[in-house]
Amino acid sequence: MRAYYSEKVSKFLNTADNEILGQLLINHPFADNSEQKRAWEEQIHILKQNLVDFPEATIYFEFSIPRMAKRVDNILILNGIIYLLEFKIFAKSYDTYAVEQVVDYALDLKNFHSGSHDKTIVPILISTMAPDIQNSLVFAQDNISNCLKLNAHNLGQMIMDIDLQYGKESFNINIWENSSYKPTPTIVEAAQALYANHSVKEISRHGADAINLTRTKNTVEKIIKSSKRNKQKSICFITGVPGAGKTLAGLDIATQSMNYDEDEHACFLSGNGPLVKVLREALIRDKSKRENISKKKAEPQVYAFIQNIHHFRDEYFEDKSTPAEKVVIFDEAQRAWNKEQASKFMNKKNKIKDFDYSEPEFLIGVMDRHKDWCVIVCLIGSGQEINTGEAGLDEWFRTLKEKYSDWLIYCSNDINYLGNMNINKRDELHLSVSIRSFRSAKLSEFVQNLIDNKPKQAKIIYEELSKQYPIYLTRDLNKAKNWIKNKARGSERTGVLAHSNAIRLKPEGIFVKSEIDCTNWFLNRITDVRSSCALEDCATEFDVQGLELDWTIVAWDANLRYKNNWEYFRFSGDKWKNINNHDDKKYLLNSYRVLLTRARQGMIIFIPKGDNSDETRLTKFYDGVVDYFCECRIQKL
Repeated sequence: MRAYYSEKVSKFLNTADNEILGQLLINHPFADNSEQKRAWEEQIHILKQNLVDFPEATIYFEFSIPRMAKRVDNILILNGIIYLLEFKIFAKSYDTYAVEQVVDYALDLKNFHSGSHDKTIVPILISTMAPDIQNSLVFAQDNISNCLKLNAHNLGQMIMDIDLQYGKESFNINIWENSSYKPTPTIVEAAQALYANHSVKEISRHGADAINLTRTKNTVEKIIKSSKRNKQKSICFITGVPGAGKTLAGLDIATQSMNYDEDEHACFLSGNGPLVKVLREALIRDKSKRENISKKKAEPQVYAFIQNIHHFRDEYFEDKSTPAEKVVIFDEAQRAWNKEQASKFMNKKNKIKDFDYSEPEFLIGVMDRHKDWCVIVCLIGSGQEINTGEAGLDEWFRTLKEKYSDWLIYCSNDINYLGNMNINKRDELHLSVSIRSFRSAKLSEFVQNLIDNKPKQAKIIYEELSKQYPIYLTRDLNKAKNWIKNKARGSERTGVLAHSNAIRLKPEGIFVKSEIDCTNWFLNRITDVRSSCALEDCATEFDVQGLELDWTIVAWDANLRYKNNWEYFRFSGDKWKNINNHDDKKYLLNSYRVLLTRARQGMIIFIPKGDNSDETRLTKFYDGVVDYFCECRIQKL
């Protein structure tokens, strides 16, 4: 149900308050909420006072915003303009969080509700007992205005003024109301929604312009049911381009596979420490607020649902019992460690000298302890290996072939494993379109060509990409910060990103060696100095892989230079040293690929001017990259 109540204002004005309230209460899931009832009574009274001059308008109460799992108090549509009204009953001030809230609703409608893409939207905060303040109306390029701050008495006059100056031809209300809603949630929003039992259909895009994640989920669910029915052990590989929704698919499968009544547990495993911390904290905060319980009480179930893959490994090396989980999802499985790296780590950290397994071999072995059935789902991203010792896909197949040949293997035709193995191919297990950027699915393709030193192809893609997804270049960090601050609205997240070895960005005020608390950086409000939005602390590729922001500053250092092709360096001690190892070059390129694909809406690349009086920051180290980016058609700010 899009709204709890909708009607022409003429009829709304002539309907008894109790009748309107009754309809709202019928549709409200918590009808005995006296506080909500009182708020609606005040709302109805205030609106009737302020809308008497607009009988031809249409009013909605509690209009659904599914991606945010919330409802906007009122939508008023009059002469081609959509007014979003968010009431704060008895409030005496215009709180920042409330302004963010109504602006977020406006952005959500504009970006994800097809009927609102080309419409003029005016977000209004109504703090009913707040004083009159001077409002000036300013529209952004997408025809969303700044948030107006009104009280119980001046709403009608403001609508009259806007209508006289900006009113236009009315649009078809029925078509607008029934337009498709295609949200693209962040991974944090998606995890919260799925964990709260929303379906993936409610929170993900659909249609010809995006991948249907439901197909992938349904295919895996059939494999899980078949494995259970036939007492079979199976492994599925879900592949996809960066941002295609692999983690979203994995979280959905994990939530749908939890069956506590039959003692069948499922969990989401990731070796990405920051991702695990951020998702756990986000779910704990959300569960605590939603169920009105303490964070400590919310922790145990969340901790069991999302686990660090290394902790899972350590636990079951000591404990030889069968795991509780029947279904496990391994995120970024291509990053699992090879035998050398895993053995080295276990020997050093846990003083275990007889650990002689790669992570894929050990993890499959743990699940193989089940006597009847189990399913492993591996989420595989291409071109995202960013660290030494990451085994890639080959190690999973080698282990299955040599040690666990009785397991059924499922993957798409996108995986071309040359070994002599019986593999069940399912095209639905590949996600080929990026949905991270709702503004353009072309971002990953552009970055791929940029990284692959294909400027002609990159230039062609940029021409199309830049119409909806702005990418700029600057040599001035303050300009970059001002640009990104002006772009972000509502609670949209911004942040500064740089490579973990970008040591010589320090003179610019960017300290990559200053460790951040990723939960505060990704989740705290924009007014918190520890938040990414403060633009004070920088995150590296290790902090942000698998996560995303709305707008980013990607700071570029001299460790990746350009002169006809990429040149690779590492800063060690007091100087730059050449990188000659093929894998280390690949890791460096992939790290920058990660940094360039974190922004959902747009980014600006900051490349220092350099300083010829400092041999570690010569201008020529940076100028080549600037020239190459300009060749790829990236515009200077």
